[in-house]
Amino acid sequence: MASGAYIFGCSGQNLTPDERAFFRDADPWGFILFARNINAPDQIRGLTLDLRETVGRDAPILIDQEGGRVQRLTAPRWRNWLPPLDHMQQAGVGQAIQSMYLRYRLIAHELRTVGIDVNCAPMADVANAQTHDFLKNRCYGTDVSDVVDAARAVANGLMDGGVLPIVKHIPGHGRATLDSHKDLPRVDTDIGTLRDTDFAAFKGLSDLPMAMTAHIVYSAIDPNLPATTSPQMMQLIRDEIGFDGLIMSDDVSMEALSGTIGERSAASLAAGCDVVLHCNGVMDEMQAVVSASGVMTKPAERRAENALSCKKTPDTIDIATVEADLKALLNGRVYG
Repeated sequence: MASGAYIFGCSGQNLTPDERAFFRDADPWGFILFARNINAPDQIRGLTLDLRETVGRDAPILIDQEGGRVQRLTAPRWRNWLPPLDHMQQAGVGQAIQSMYLRYRLIAHELRTVGIDVNCAPMADVANAQTHDFLKNRCYGTDVSDVVDAARAVANGLMDGGVLPIVKHIPGHGRATLDSHKDLPRVDTDIGTLRDTDFAAFKGLSDLPMAMTAHIVYSAIDPNLPATTSPQMMQLIRDEIGFDGLIMSDDVSMEALSGTIGERSAASLAAGCDVVLHCNGVMDEMQAVVSASGVMTKPAERRAENALSCKKTPDTIDIATVEADLKALLNGRVYG
């Protein structure tokens, strides 16, 4: 039987009896961890084992470990990374791409060591002067080619470390002037410009195994609905951008989306998302997601299987050497 068409968070550092029973019955395709779930390496290893045990398989476990403001594993037990844009600028022309590879190879090592095998990175959002502050220093640059090269290096670093990448936020969040956690951004840029910039970045990464949507209205394509729940935009992502990997919604509990949690979930899947991402671990909301979403479709199952088949056994590296090489490329300033 197909897994549920959703990815869930949990409430704390250990599963409650109710969560164990719920996950066993709901059978989510995967799980996602946040800072509330993080304490120590042994605790995370135990939690990831318990999550997988509830569904009886090696379910993917996601995290947002970009560096800068968006990182769930933090000092003193893990490295505190520079924001990605600061990292790119610190490395400078000619060294930024290799440094991003090394950075995310180290991040992959940190994640795999505690049982996490999917990272919500790279970012392929192209920044500009108006990009909202919640996103701007998470981006890799303002030039499409530079962003694609850096995102490719991030994806390669993760995959060489046995961690699957999720490119986000397809088809582009860089033009948003509002924080989609709180409001619904609207982008009125013409379709030609979007094709040459924001969409072009994702087209250059269309072979990656997974992507996460943007909760943004693009009026040139669909003036009424954000990309996550827009059939027109999802078709553009598949047909024009050419992305045939697994597509998950961004978190359906974000306030950019309207309607109930169940309505948001159903609309995301009806538009063309393969799975719904729900992050906050609130039980009644997760129950609503299950009721509204059901199991994965056959095309979604195919894409999920293809994505998981891309996971590799980590290559062997010397951590101290990689760290020293990265420090040299960044003129000594690696960490935040």
